[in-house]
Amino acid sequence: MTRQLDEQIAGRFPVGQRLRVLDVGMGQGTQALRLARAGHKVTGVEQDTAMVSAARTALAAEPEGVRERVRIVEGNGMDTGVHFLPGSFDVVLCHGVLMYVEDPDALLAGLARMLAPGGLLSLLVRNADALAMRPGLAGDWVTALGAFDSTQYHNRLGLDVRADRLDTLTATLAGIGAPLHAWYGVRVFTDQATDGDGPPERGELQTLLAAEERAGRTEPYRRVAALLHLCGVRG
Repeated sequence: MTRQLDEQIAGRFPVGQRLRVLDVGMGQGTQALRLARAGHKVTGVEQDTAMVSAARTALAAEPEGVRERVRIVEGNGMDTGVHFLPGSFDVVLCHGVLMYVEDPDALLAGLARMLAPGGLLSLLVRNADALAMRPGLAGDWVTALGAFDSTQYHNRLGLDVRADRLDTLTATLAGIGAPLHAWYGVRVFTDQATDGDGPPERGELQTLLAAEERAGRTEPYRRVAALLHLCGVRG
């Protein structure tokens, strides 16, 4: 997904431009810190206190030049309008958040308002059109059959959460003035990996990433990816 995001940023903004980035649901700050290291000014919003603490710890270990480009706001992603003015950001990230929001339309509309004209909205969501893949490949036929007509699933954290359909999100993005510009599949081949699996050797890892990246751009593979990466552009 990082490669996809960098591709979209490079294709939309002049080389060397220092972007204003909003990362909603920043978690431990992986993307926020990476973009700050690249010279961008990043504001991260996170409501989980443990994640905020982890992000602050990670930020404290960075050089001063990176630290001064990152601001962490402890709060709910639904409240962006409370903290920021409309059009304040060039790029807005919302990765791995929508599955925890029962009705994402209000959140997405708020995020679109944060974008300056021509700004990029990057979403990472669970793919509702592929919910049967993981249980089906694991031989859990009952769960696989139930997944075909559902947008609900039980994630690896033990939580009951919600997935999104590409067609539905495409219509939503058009309705909020940030129509879909590009989309990718994420975790086409590797969704069956367990949390206990160690990383492959470097050479194998690079080959794996190349295969995943190719599949995430290619029909019909990207449509059965566990996750979808959608990029909308503010009109």
